[in-house]
Amino acid sequence: MLDGRAALVTGGGTGLGLEIARLLARLGAKVAIASRDPQHHHDFLADAEREGWRARAEVCDVREPDTVREVVEAVAADFGGLDVLVNNAAGNFIRPALALPPKGWRAVIDIALSGVFYCSQAAARVMRLQEGGGSIVNIIAPYAWTGAPGVVHSVSAKAGVLAMSKSLAVEWARYKIRVNCVAPGPFDTEGAASRLWPTPEMRAEIEAGVPLGRFASTEEVARATVYLATPQAAYITGATLTVDGGFSLGKGLGGELDPESVPRRRG
Repeated sequence: MLDGRAALVTGGGTGLGLEIARLLARLGAKVAIASRDPQHHHDFLADAEREGWRARAEVCDVREPDTVREVVEAVAADFGGLDVLVNNAAGNFIRPALALPPKGWRAVIDIALSGVFYCSQAAARVMRLQEGGGSIVNIIAPYAWTGAPGVVHSVSAKAGVLAMSKSLAVEWARYKIRVNCVAPGPFDTEGAASRLWPTPEMRAEIEAGVPLGRFASTEEVARATVYLATPQAAYITGATLTVDGGFSLGKGLGGELDPESVPRRRG
């Protein structure tokens, strides 16, 4: 499905990014991962060696546009182009807005908003010269349009990426570059759990708000992400694929009301 295509996944060494990188490689793509910590590269490179995948790993801080440009150019030179970019690198933590320090605000905005633009711009400069263009998939979250307490920094970044993606989808369509988003709801990763639902009680409360009654797996979110990068999604751009089990819809009218429990009127 992706034989010979070249892909770059930021934040690709752990969690969701690692699952996306693995799936891209299984489908035949040449895959590069990028992250700030080279220790995060081990699992993917070990998988690649065992499975015979064409792979590489780059140390990259997406907050640094010059570094981003160098990494994208190196990957494109090695792989013979760049067909897919997945902007997965992010940062988040819970903090009331009144207690959020400027440093914390800047850290998340610089990674999750500015970093997405730097990576997208660098990738598009390669993709626009290719006959087939390319596909950019940005990982956001449903609270980009619903809002959420305690994560105003991440909400603002993800909302910015949502708007950015729509704008770039129109602007870069002439180059056959598609830009889409995937918006996962709560899903199981070790890093997210420790920051966003650190206690069993918090997890249970969040899970109770999911109409499908469970968290997603990283594999489920990865499949949605990779779909948007494949030729099967060739006519999809400027769209957001929500993968949240109905979480962003809430429980609907009546909250926890079970319509089957409401007595029926006769006649």
